[in-house]
Amino acid sequence: MTTTRKTRREFLQQSLMAGAGLTISAMGMPASSYARIMGANDRINVGLVGFSDRARQALLPSFFSHNRELNFDLIAVSDIWNRRREEGKAFLQEKTGHNVQACTNNDELYRIKDLDAVFIASADFQHAYHTIEAVKNKCDVYSEKPFAETMAEARQALKAVKESGKIMQVGTQRRSGGSYHAAANFIKDGKFGDITMVEMTWNVNQPGRWRRPDLVKSIRESDTDWKRFLAGRPNDSWDPRKYLEYRLFWPYSSGIFGQWMTHQIDTVHWFSGLKHPRSAVANGGIYMWHDGRKNPDTLTAVFDYGPADAPDKGFQVMYSSRFHNSAGGTKEIYYSNGGTIDMSTGKISNTGGLTEREASEMGMHANLLPSISLNQEKVETSANTGGDILTNAHVRNWMTCVRERKQPNAPIEAAYSHSIALIMGNAAYRTGMKATFDEATQEVMVGGKVFTL
Repeated sequence: MTTTRKTRREFLQQSLMAGAGLTISAMGMPASSYARIMGANDRINVGLVGFSDRARQALLPSFFSHNRELNFDLIAVSDIWNRRREEGKAFLQEKTGHNVQACTNNDELYRIKDLDAVFIASADFQHAYHTIEAVKNKCDVYSEKPFAETMAEARQALKAVKESGKIMQVGTQRRSGGSYHAAANFIKDGKFGDITMVEMTWNVNQPGRWRRPDLVKSIRESDTDWKRFLAGRPNDSWDPRKYLEYRLFWPYSSGIFGQWMTHQIDTVHWFSGLKHPRSAVANGGIYMWHDGRKNPDTLTAVFDYGPADAPDKGFQVMYSSRFHNSAGGTKEIYYSNGGTIDMSTGKISNTGGLTEREASEMGMHANLLPSISLNQEKVETSANTGGDILTNAHVRNWMTCVRERKQPNAPIEAAYSHSIALIMGNAAYRTGMKATFDEATQEVMVGGKVFTL
């Protein structure tokens, strides 16, 4: 249940507009967004949903790099676990130099007057749920990825955000990288030619990734709110591993697909202009870390992309990831008949492309690509990325867009698209069948049936 809030700022703004004879429709804004119109110099007050490692290590350092310049403040933290709630309050009070309200849940958070926006850094499966809460309470949103792990949640969140008129950015931070913008423009200008293949890898050797054994031993159900944690998932008995190590357990996370693949598959949608794959197949398993986890430690998925009405056009995306050997690291390579764009090295080149002689012999034109350096930003693969350059730029982009009321680099549509791809990959892996997407129903299909939890 949401709480209706009208602040002094809102009252004055509505009165001023009425006195000037202005209507909301005349201003080109949905009626639902009028209440948070801000003056250029108004302070924007932000709350944090979930004092997670990601929030503490990356999002907050990025925020505090820009908040004074852009006149933002962090005024509250909401976390259902008493330990994280207390840690978050202490951390934020040290950073801000003033009192920060610690909320036991989001109902309490959204009763705060003059709350304008929130960071959502909660568990993977809660992001869409918490985004819906936020926009219904008239707050702009920066949500960590993955955005949604089921199509029902994705559709509900897409509808809620679009109806609200609020600014929403999802945390696929490559969209704020200069090298990625350069590559996207090169492709969209027609210089690269048609994409014919994309290879992506994300390899680490991190036995403890997503494990929290010490915390698992210490937490008690009475320390938190397990029922609220489930946030729409099927009823389940208390399990500290599912609470703290949720990325290892479906349906609390799709694991590799949601955590890592979403970053890279998002660039495919951006660069190609396509919204989702036509089909997906996947295989993998738990080959190394037999520690009770249910999500795979090794995974390979193959996606087919292209226009739905032109099966003879398109390209393939091959994605692979492993936890137990880091050789190869991360790789994002786009291929065309003319050459390659290697995002891992930040280079555009004619490597592998058709030469003029080969093209002439076939009666074709060779698209000889120039050698270009994209000045790529380093992509972090460690669990603690810190306030890396991509996240820093992405958070600043969101803050600027909240201030200027314009669409950010990774809006709700991008979040919806990467959710489709990860759900298709997850569906293919869990059923062993090819997954497709039904445009009419907006459902992921396997074996003629809708894929569900």
